[in-house]
Amino acid sequence: MLNKVYLLLLQLPIGTRNPDDNDPIDLTNTFDVIVYIILPVLMVIFYFLWRKKKKKDKN
Repeated sequence: MLNKVYLLLLQLPIGTRNPDDNDPIDLTNTFDVIVYIILPVLMVIFYFLWRKKKKKDKN
């Protein structure tokens, strides 16, 4: 009985995207380049700058 209920809970609802339907990142699309490359790099840079400033203010 529990096995059948568990299998029913694992099914994807109709109309939702399946993880297998994902497309690779299109680097010719400006939005994809900004979101997946530029923003993460900027976040890492700003994090290190913020950490450096915080450490400097502490001393």
